[in-house]
Amino acid sequence: MRRLFLIVLVLAMSGAVGGCGFKLRGAYTLPFDTLYIAYPENTPLYSVLKRGIEASTQTRIVTDKKKAQASFVVVGDVQAQNILALDTAGNVAEYQLVRTFSFRVNDAADHELIPPSAIAIHRDVSFNNAQALAKESEDALLWRDIENDLVQQILRRLATAKPKPAEEDR
Repeated sequence: MRRLFLIVLVLAMSGAVGGCGFKLRGAYTLPFDTLYIAYPENTPLYSVLKRGIEASTQTRIVTDKKKAQASFVVVGDVQAQNILALDTAGNVAEYQLVRTFSFRVNDAADHELIPPSAIAIHRDVSFNNAQALAKESEDALLWRDIENDLVQQILRRLATAKPKPAEEDR
């Protein structure tokens, strides 16, 4: 009886989740087979972005711009910490980690596939001087989380790129 109840419950839950439009994030489909990333290869973001693109799409990253069907150009990448609140002694009680990333995507003929776009990601953090070392570790994890979130947002935007038809080149 209990087993039957669990089976019915699982089926009902999966039906409810499926009925609300929930869908697991799957592979992205990008409109180009090769992509050049105009960003230093020795940076953590380049590695995470390359891994994200090659793991979840059919697109391959190339190191020669001439061999790429599209170019991902980083226009700006700024990380900041903004103070949100002070305690009664004037010490920081809460702050915000902010990463503002802007980019554009052009095809091989230098037509704009994605105009200059910006992504801003924020994380609020409470602070206590007694836990300074723990907060330092938490900040490192939050920056990594922000980077992963940034890559997912970039992938979603790359998937929306619309290549220009060949007739428009003339």
